[in-house]
Amino acid sequence: MQQKHQYFSIDDATKKLEYYCSYQERCHAEVVQKLQQMHMIPQAIDSIVVHLIENNFLNEERFARSFARGKHRIKKWGKLRIVNELKFRGISKYNIDSALKEITSEEYFETFHTLADTNWNSIKESNLLKKKKKFCDFLIRKGYESRLIFEKCNDLSAE
Repeated sequence: MQQKHQYFSIDDATKKLEYYCSYQERCHAEVVQKLQQMHMIPQAIDSIVVHLIENNFLNEERFARSFARGKHRIKKWGKLRIVNELKFRGISKYNIDSALKEITSEEYFETFHTLADTNWNSIKESNLLKKKKKFCDFLIRKGYESRLIFEKCNDLSAE
């Protein structure tokens, strides 16, 4: 059975993408991917992206800042994971640096220590080496710096 594609005029696609970008901050790659899924031709994609940028629906620096704030405060991600995820989305180094300024060092360390303490206390492992490994693996996945993790691990295991 042949799949039927829905075709959009440039105006319809522009309106749809204005809503898409106003609902939640988006990066350029997400917008281009959405337009490709709508079967828009490359020239139409370029003109719609330019329109969205000129009318402030699409702003990569604003996206990066919002992304960094949200992922740190809600998902408790560390800077390494945030940087990697932003790079994966094609965000420039300038915007990544700008995004990291959204997280104060006090907030960062407070989140890290709270998360580490909670995780350490939740690991039900009698073998100290296995417990340390689970603890370190968890915080590495969250994107925290290994120096911080190992210092915290040594502090907690010494108690």
